[in-house]
Amino acid sequence: MESDLRSIGELARDSGLSVSALRFYDGADVLAPARVDPRTGYRWYAPEQLADARLLARLRRVGLPLAGIRAVLGAAPGSGAARRVLDAHQCRLEDGLADARRELSLIRRLIDQRENPMTTAPAEHRFTVPARALAEALDAVRFAVGSDPGMPVLSGVLFDLDGGLLRLVATDRYRMALAEVPADAISSDAGAFDAGAFDASDAGASAAAIVPTALADALRALLGSAAGEVELVLGGPAVRAAVDGHRIEGAPLDHDYPDYRALVRLEPVQRVGLPAADLRAALASAPTRSLPSGPDGAACEVAVLIVDESGRLTVAAPGDGAPAPDPDALRVAVNRDFLLEALPAGVPGQLVLELGGPVAPLAVRTPGRPGTFTVLMPVRLPA
Repeated sequence: MESDLRSIGELARDSGLSVSALRFYDGADVLAPARVDPRTGYRWYAPEQLADARLLARLRRVGLPLAGIRAVLGAAPGSGAARRVLDAHQCRLEDGLADARRELSLIRRLIDQRENPMTTAPAEHRFTVPARALAEALDAVRFAVGSDPGMPVLSGVLFDLDGGLLRLVATDRYRMALAEVPADAISSDAGAFDAGAFDASDAGASAAAIVPTALADALRALLGSAAGEVELVLGGPAVRAAVDGHRIEGAPLDHDYPDYRALVRLEPVQRVGLPAADLRAALASAPTRSLPSGPDGAACEVAVLIVDESGRLTVAAPGDGAPAPDPDALRVAVNRDFLLEALPAGVPGQLVLELGGPVAPLAVRTPGRPGTFTVLMPVRLPA
């Protein structure tokens, strides 16, 4: 009955949401009122909507993004979809807390160096990684290294040691490639380098260095087809590497690398699995359109990835005059050449594309290698 309806003010009072928030969530198709007065536009809500409004308020408090809120409130009872959304969000929050702790540790180290400049030297960390894995990681990220002289911070590969994991990162602002390699600490009485010259690494060690492109390429050449372990030193005035009796070292770039961690916590709307060869063939044969959307405003060949409700992916050109596809299909415009470069060479198996929407980054992943993937920024098409 209409007399049982709550006004928007009453629902705001009983749920903990503001009136403006309720209006916003109505416009965002998250919590629509049961009735809207056709004359005044005033919103009225059914009694059973109070539970949804209270749930929505709590989801807001934990910072769940709008797409996640919509997914939770729209999940079918008993499907488990709502719990999966919450579990994924909790993982992102925990990762963010771990990042914050790591940054605070580095900040304390910088403060110590600032307050005791004559007695506190930057800590160097020594560790080993499998040579073959490091070579594959360098191959996986090298294509994304920046070459813009106005952005020298991006003209190298970030080596980021976090405990038992070495992460390699490269970006030119339009794409970002990441790869992970397991790392093992070295005790102070072992190793190819003088142990007295630096602190021994430990299980909780963290260090980072931007390895210049030339040094990264020289390291890759040194690795060759080596199958043993590479000893690395990070954190001091030089980046050092030793493998099979050969050594190489050089100065890291003296810049602060952009915070890449938040950029790779994606919330995909669609995941599409397909063979790498099929995607490569589709991109090579599909029409494209040259648009001024590349680096520095240069023209690039743009293709549009279209994913229908069944999860089938097709490739088309922007505005190619073809019949209008399903209006509910997800469309993401990409730099075709960038996407081709992001496809792992010689990989015969499946790829997974994660698409977040027309203006959200696109991730290209290889199953079985969760820490090695590429993120591409979409191309904004002209109106």
